[in-house]
Amino acid sequence: MLTIILNWIYMLFTCFSIGFFFAWCVEKVFRYSIRRMDSILMSGFIIATVYAQIFSLFYRVNIEANVVLSAVSILICIVMRKRIGQFLRQSIGSASWPRRGMVLLLFFLWSFFASRAYYRVLDMDMYHGQSIRWIEEYGVVKGLGNLHCRFGYNSSIFAVSALYSMRFLLGRSIHAVNGMIAFILCMGLLDLGKAFRRRKMLLSDYARAGAVYYLTTIYDEILAPSSDYAVMCLIFFIIIKWLTILEDGDRQVRDHIAPYGLLCVAGVFALTLKLSAGLLLLLTIKPACMLLKEKRWKETGIYIAMGLAVAVPWMTRTVLITGWLLYPFAGLDLFQVDWKISESIVKTDAYLIKIWAKCANGLADTSLKSWIPYWFQNGLSFTERLLILADIGSGVAVLGLAVSVIVRKRWKELDYLLVMAAVGCSYLYWQFEAPMMRYGYAYVLLLAALAGGYFLEKVALRKAVYFALMLYGAYKLYVCLDYVALFRTWPNYIWSETYDQYELESYEIGGETFYYSPYGGATGYDPFPSAPTQADLELRGDGMKDGFRMRQ
Repeated sequence: MLTIILNWIYMLFTCFSIGFFFAWCVEKVFRYSIRRMDSILMSGFIIATVYAQIFSLFYRVNIEANVVLSAVSILICIVMRKRIGQFLRQSIGSASWPRRGMVLLLFFLWSFFASRAYYRVLDMDMYHGQSIRWIEEYGVVKGLGNLHCRFGYNSSIFAVSALYSMRFLLGRSIHAVNGMIAFILCMGLLDLGKAFRRRKMLLSDYARAGAVYYLTTIYDEILAPSSDYAVMCLIFFIIIKWLTILEDGDRQVRDHIAPYGLLCVAGVFALTLKLSAGLLLLLTIKPACMLLKEKRWKETGIYIAMGLAVAVPWMTRTVLITGWLLYPFAGLDLFQVDWKISESIVKTDAYLIKIWAKCANGLADTSLKSWIPYWFQNGLSFTERLLILADIGSGVAVLGLAVSVIVRKRWKELDYLLVMAAVGCSYLYWQFEAPMMRYGYAYVLLLAALAGGYFLEKVALRKAVYFALMLYGAYKLYVCLDYVALFRTWPNYIWSETYDQYELESYEIGGETFYYSPYGGATGYDPFPSAPTQADLELRGDGMKDGFRMRQ
């Protein structure tokens, strides 16, 4: 836990520094001020992740990458010390003592959660640890996906996890990035308390309530360096910020293009965390229409350039690792390279992901009418079934709202309808492609929260909503405190839990020793390099840094 706290202090320092510089650039270019601490930290985190991916294209992401990052961060702090000092005084000074205390409490609470886990995600030891290790040791390796197809998933979370792993300093890899993202999200969720003071729930408050539900569901899993938790937290962050801007009392803020455009860039980043987040980019309709209507061609070009700056390093890594632009999607076959994963493996991998998520791996008939009932009965808990039923009703309600808005020409509600449509389409894609709850919890919760909140406010059931929130909050507080009490005796106050060790077998490729699981299962972080199965491939050159290809 102590190592995580120190790691997070470094992470906060670097993310704040580069995020603050980015906010200054935004103010100069777009005449828009980013004032919230959580927005600055998230901006810095996104930039740090893009930086780690770019660095990996040329060299390993290890001590060298951190020296450069630290030097840039320190330089920013020196050059902009007066601005930073003024911002910190205003930010901290404007916060009440209870809020400051809550932020500090949440910081230590999430470091506690991130240091130990009641539930260990299997993929953490199957390929997450080895994916991060490859980036730490080599950066990017051509054809790495041939060693095992799961290395081809190439979530950007692995690059930033390698950047902040501190293996060069501590002798072991820390994987606490997801806990930090959860903490940054929590900073904004404290605004939920304003609903009680104003005696009115805004739509963003319902989204915050959904985020609270999510975080209090995954706190005992946040140890894993999984892309699922990172992308779900980011989706909540984007939707909450978007709605908060729409609800701002200052019309100049509501009508400013910059915050919507920047959140769409964050949406592109969400796609690099997990490909299934792509439909969230339906939100780009709003800033695109605003830019085209006002003929702001220069700003349009800047936003497009920012989106490409986020996406291109990730796509380049994917091509180098797999030979495909989007893995595991075989629809775009653009590159003919010798390290390319065969099309049959890509299609099989994509099929298995869907079948596993649908709980249909044991079914003879995998048609819609067969897997839906089986998945609903066997793949979900009782609470999750209630959420899915609520989403079905919410989807119908959103369709009805869309018809009503168009027929009655209530154009002012189009902004809220667009958010619900983006969330609803994301939910439908998740539902029929790979409906494992871990893959799409944000869509499930947001669709029900936004649709339910919209109609609850129309019928003025505020007192009932407040009462339900207070009961729910008290229950979740009890659950969290019970978890802390249960795991307080675990010896993780200095070091956090790390990857497990497994009995592996070895084989050689071109004089290099590789390890694999004889059972096709987990391998952990050590020994390196390891994969769940033995691969039939060859080196492309003299060593592993030259990459791999299927045996000719």
